[in-house]
Amino acid sequence: MFARLAEQYRSVVQDLVLSLQALARCLQDQGQVASCYVCGDGKTQSGVSFVADLGDSHVVRFLVSDFGISWVESRNGLELLKLEGVDAIQELHRVAQQLRTKGAGADVPVPSMLPDTILPAAHL
Repeated sequence: MFARLAEQYRSVVQDLVLSLQALARCLQDQGQVASCYVCGDGKTQSGVSFVADLGDSHVVRFLVSDFGISWVESRNGLELLKLEGVDAIQELHRVAQQLRTKGAGADVPVPSMLPDTILPAAHL
């Protein structure tokens, strides 16, 4: 059972890596500051760090590691919100949906894969 759970978690991490990379590219294409760094390579990806400046000193950070998944939102350097696990993934999904809606009216296309690749909470 534990081996199966470990493999499922690795699969979730891989899906999140792809989603976060797409989200970072999309934000960059819209002129926003965003970065996505992956720990490991190929199938040994063990984590990812995504940071985006959404304007007005509003920064979001999404981290995935062997210790868990977290979402931290801050403004002017002060932490406003911290979510972990499923709640963090749901917040990432919400922001990606907003980006998709915002991008639909913009000149910059939003990758159609973006919202679909961010896992719904039920996947976990």
